[in-house]
Amino acid sequence: MKPPLFCALLLLTGTLQAAEDTRQLAPMPGPAETNLRAEMRAGLLALNEILGLVAAGKLKEAGELAEKELGVSAMGRHRGQPFDARPGPHMPPAMHRIGIDGHQAASDFARIAASADREKTIAALPSLTTSCVVCHNSYRLR
Repeated sequence: MKPPLFCALLLLTGTLQAAEDTRQLAPMPGPAETNLRAEMRAGLLALNEILGLVAAGKLKEAGELAEKELGVSAMGRHRGQPFDARPGPHMPPAMHRIGIDGHQAASDFARIAASADREKTIAALPSLTTSCVVCHNSYRLR
């Protein structure tokens, strides 16, 4: 016999899978989708490292990493690739704007972290993921 919690989780999982995904489809050529997915995974790794640096009190290092990997200076990484490999031009304009806002928020975080003010840096941490959350809740690639 299966525990009741396990059965409830199975039921919930089935219900969630059956629910229609109402996010807007943002189709793009395969190479652009591959680059975007790789960029998102790299962003998660950077976020994880940034959180660790902030927890360790290494605020300036956290800010430097945020700028390098997520900030405005990280924009345009695929600029030199063929058009079909560049995610930005294939995004709906609002999706593209969310991405730009995310880069700008990371640069703002980097400036705050560079001040070495722990309280302000911690307060600014959610700004690193707000655009990610908004985009992932609004758009899908498949």
